[in-house]
Amino acid sequence: MNEVSIVGLDLAKRVFQVHAAGSDGGVVLRRKLSRGQVITFFTELPKCTVAEACATAHYWAREIGKLGHEVRLIPPAYVKPFVKRQKNDAADAEAIVEAATRPSMRFVVPKSEPQQACSMLFRTRDLFVRQRTQLINALRAHLAEHGVIAPQGVANLALLAEIIEDHEAGLELIVVETGRLYLDQIDALSSRIASLEKALRSEVKRSQSTARLMSMPGMGPITAMAVEAFAPTMATFRRGRDFAAWLGLVPKQHSSGGKQVLGRTSKMGQRDIRRLLIIGAMTVIRWACRKAPPENSWLARMLARKPRMLVAIALANKMARSIWAMMTKNEDYKDSVLPAA
Repeated sequence: MNEVSIVGLDLAKRVFQVHAAGSDGGVVLRRKLSRGQVITFFTELPKCTVAEACATAHYWAREIGKLGHEVRLIPPAYVKPFVKRQKNDAADAEAIVEAATRPSMRFVVPKSEPQQACSMLFRTRDLFVRQRTQLINALRAHLAEHGVIAPQGVANLALLAEIIEDHEAGLELIVVETGRLYLDQIDALSSRIASLEKALRSEVKRSQSTARLMSMPGMGPITAMAVEAFAPTMATFRRGRDFAAWLGLVPKQHSSGGKQVLGRTSKMGQRDIRRLLIIGAMTVIRWACRKAPPENSWLARMLARKPRMLVAIALANKMARSIWAMMTKNEDYKDSVLPAA
């Protein structure tokens, strides 16, 4: 056991697979562990590097890190190329070790318990919003089959409720009763979403970094909380472009032979923050179109020759770079979009 240099841990609910290797890469130990044996095993193990790449990795990284081991988290997609032939727990654990020993491998910073708690709050709200949207769309579709139509959106839900309760609409009783079930479920979800948003805003007020982020146009409390919950420490990235690339807000490259060919946005990063930044950028663009941005500014030039959606993605990229600068320099937002470039 004293020869162990690195350990690959394949995580699961009950059965864990360990692959230990020496400094020369040779196999020292292969073993299956039950969930209750994991902490005991690493307590008795001399201090070494422990690599993980599966779900629940952040929890185990904190627990194993408390024992003095150096923990490295790897995205599962980066481990897959190192799996040899058959796919099983032993092969996965060995592949984790192989990936973790690569000098160019990228690792994930373990999340703290408050970060994971905020991410649960954010994801729960996002789930309820999707469920409410599904119910509204289902109700509109059912009523359309009976000749009842209304504009899209939550704001127009009251119009559908009035039609359902209108006896002169001529709807069947079963349609009215079923519609009321939809409305009750939508109201329950709306109240839960409102309570979750209230909790999000209270969490945002506690953090100085989120208050700093909200000084940027298009950055609301939900987006600021998403950055706080899902993004690693900004010191992880060397520059703002690296953070924008981590979010998936940079073009995908198809370059060869020294010729640079850039395609569409890669979308290979953190989808929650990316989506919210694009929504915030669209809000800024709508206000700019209403009030007209300053002449010869970057935003005015882009809107004059590019579609709005393309400008929104480019502005979201700028917002991501500004987030990196604000967080690394501990400064409030400085308007770099509207003035002339």
